[in-house]
Order: sequence, then structure tokens, then C-alpha cells
Amino acid sequence: MRPEIEFRSDVTVELVRASASDADVLFAARVSTQGEQTLEEAQSGNEASARDRGLINYLMRDRHGSPFEHNSMTFYVQAPIFVFREFMRHRIASYNEESGRYRELRPVFYVPAPERNLLQVGKPGAYEFLPGTAEQHAIVDTATRDAAEFAFSAYQRMLAAGVAREVARIVLPLNIYSSMYVTMNARSLMNFLSLRTKVEGTHFPSFPQREIEMCAEKMEALWTELMPLTHAAFNANGRVSP
Repeated sequence: MRPEIEFRSDVTVELVRASASDADVLFAARVSTQGEQTLEEAQSGNEASARDRGLINYLMRDRHGSPFEHNSMTFYVQAPIFVFREFMRHRIASYNEESGRYRELRPVFYVPAPERNLLQVGKPGAYEFLPGTAEQHAIVDTATRDAAEFAFSAYQRMLAAGVAREVARIVLPLNIYSSMYVTMNARSLMNFLSLRTKVEGTHFPSFPQREIEMCAEKMEALWTELMPLTHAAFNANGRVSP
């Protein structure tokens, strides 16, 4: 019996584990002037206080970036494959993705939500994305669902005939969902966010595809809870990775 096809318009991001706090930035920065005197602070696990805000802001403002690397966050992400191909352009993280060679892929496909902008207006590097008409949304929705159902049916027929998974998967479209773990530190995450979110006030505006921005927004929300002073300094200094 063929599994029922599922369509989604969202992404999943979960924080699996983390060793990340504002205090990690502080002891790493202070070792340059205090040496071994920072060891007790580094081992204590104490949280940063409001008085430490100035040092973190100074490091961010003057782009002393290495103190922001002494931490780690691992995220679990579910998203369409075309999002993962954009993720992996960032060679500042570690990735492990599920394999269509070793498991039968689940029939879960992305379809744009009605509020997803459809019209691309402008020149390269300065695009503006605008809402589509009801007719355009209907075409996108119907065509996406029809293509996914046709492709997954072909995939299932090949598997049933004994064709290897790594061959059968070639007919599947880019909007099929995959899952991965991605691990990075705060400096790398800030670089990722500076490129994959569009936020007013940033020094270097970016124009990310909406679907990877959805992932980035969820990652940022989780990181903000871990390192609120670092996140505040990142925003205050134009969202530029140090």
C-alpha cells in the first residue's frame, strides 16, 4: 500500500544540544590580558551579568571575532532539499543529512503557503518580492501537488520493481523534505544570519530566499535565549558577524 503524501508549508528547527553562553565569550576575551586568572571563571559556568555587556559590545563593534567561537550549538532541521542546498553553501558548519541511498524517503513535500510572495521584481542583487494573485497561487499550489504525486508514484514503482533506492530517488523533486543535524558556533551562526535574514537596520542588506530565512529565524530565536547579550550586540552593530 502506497503511503499517503503529506504537504507542508513550514520548516522544523530544534535545538538538540548546546554549550553556549555569553560567559563563554568573556573568558575567551579576557585570557589575552589575564591569562591563567580566567581559568576559574571559565570552569565556573557562571552566567554573564549586565556589566559584561560593554565588553561583548566592544568585541562585536571592533570585530574581535575569535572569542565568539568558544561555544557550540547543534540544531535538527527538517526542510525541503532545495533549502539544504543553500545551507551547505555555508562552509562554516558541520552537516549530517539523511540519505536517500540508505532509506526509503518519506512522501512529505513542500508547497508554498498562500502568504508566500511569488513575484520577483527588480535587478539582480536588489530584488523585491511581492504577493502574487489568487490565480498565480492556485497555479503554484496545483502544479506543485500534481508534480509531487506523479514523481512519488514513479519512485514507488521503481522500488517495487526492485530498483535500488539510490537510483529510484532521481525522479524526486527538490521540494521533498529531508532532515539533518547542523552544528556551528555563534560566530558562524551570526555570519549565516547576516546572509539569510532580511532585517531593517542591517549594515549589509541581504535578500534570502524565504524558505531558508524561515529556518534562520527559528535558529536565531533559539540562539537568543542562550546568548542574549551577544545577540543584542549583534543587532546593535548592524548584524555583522565579527
